[in-house]
Amino acid sequence: MPETANSAASKSKPKPLATVSAPALELPKFEMPKFEMPKFEVPTAFRELAEKGVAQAKENYDKVKIAAEKATDVIEDTYSTASKGCASYGLKLIETTRANSDAAFDLMTELLTAKSYSEVVELYSAYLRKQFDALIAQARELSEHAQKVATDTAEPIKESIAAFNKAA
Repeated sequence: MPETANSAASKSKPKPLATVSAPALELPKFEMPKFEMPKFEVPTAFRELAEKGVAQAKENYDKVKIAAEKATDVIEDTYSTASKGCASYGLKLIETTRANSDAAFDLMTELLTAKSYSEVVELYSAYLRKQFDALIAQARELSEHAQKVATDTAEPIKESIAAFNKAA
């Protein structure tokens, strides 16, 4: 029974551990390898070739930059010209529509004051002849204006393409 008492006592109370002083762990010290580039002289011919290549690349970059700036200016001018041309064409179209509307209202006024059917037919036929001639003139005028706007818009582009072809 004494063993049982001992085993019961050992189970209930843990025994204190003996403190052992261990030496502090040190990491091994390694030297980093030095990767030094060997010193060598670049041949003069190779250096000159590289300098020429860099100079030529810079020159080509400058040329491309100037060409891009010119192209941007041409596009801006073209857009401005097209915008102004479209606005003037729209104004001309409004003017034409106003003239046709005025002519139609004048006809209606004359028709209301007509005294006979034959006078109505005469007024209407005169109006149709006059409007037919006016429509032909207006169509020609609008067509010429549209052609002028298209020409004015395309001219800067043609000039820049011609200049680019000469440069190339």
